[in-house]
Amino acid sequence: MSRQIALLRGINVGGHNSFPKARQLELARSLGLADVTVLLQTGNIVFADPGTPPEETARRFEERIAAELGLTVPVLVRTRDELAATVAGNPFPSAVPEPKTLHVTFLSEAPTDTARLDALDQAAYAPDQFRLIGRELFLWCPGGSGRSRLAEAVGRARLGVTATARNWNTVTKLLALADA
Repeated sequence: MSRQIALLRGINVGGHNSFPKARQLELARSLGLADVTVLLQTGNIVFADPGTPPEETARRFEERIAAELGLTVPVLVRTRDELAATVAGNPFPSAVPEPKTLHVTFLSEAPTDTARLDALDQAAYAPDQFRLIGRELFLWCPGGSGRSRLAEAVGRARLGVTATARNWNTVTKLLALADA
C-alpha cells in the first residue's frame, strides 16, 4: 500500500499553535484518511495514500486545521517514494552516525531564487555545510545546529517558499513508518 506523509509547520513549538498528537490523529481520520500514525507532537502524520495528489492532500489538511482549530498551519505532503528519494539522496552520508547533526528542510517547491543561499560562503562556516537538492535543503552541523552560524544564516536566506525542517532521526523514522 502506498503512503503519504504530512509535515505540519510550526505546531507545538514554544507553546504556540497547540495541536496535540491525539487531535492530529483525530483530524487526519476526519479527512477520511486510513491507517494513520502520528510521530511525535510536532506534526508528522503518516497515512495510506488517499489517491489524491500530495498538494491537494496538503490543502485539505490546511483547510480543516483552520476551520476546526482556527490555526494557520502550512502543511507539506510527500509520498513515501519522495521521502525515500530524499533519504537516498542525502549528500552528507558521514553525518548518519550522528543523526542529530543532520537536518532536512522540506520545501513546498524548488525555489526559483537561490541568490541568498548562493551568496553564502560555506567555507566561512566550516565544518557546517548545506546543500539544496530540488525541494529539500540538507544542513549538516557537526557541532550541533543550536550554535551553528550557518544554520542561522541559512534560516535568514528567504527562499520564497514554505519550509519545514526535521532532523535526520525524524526523517528516517517517518520513512520506516511509511514502509511498515
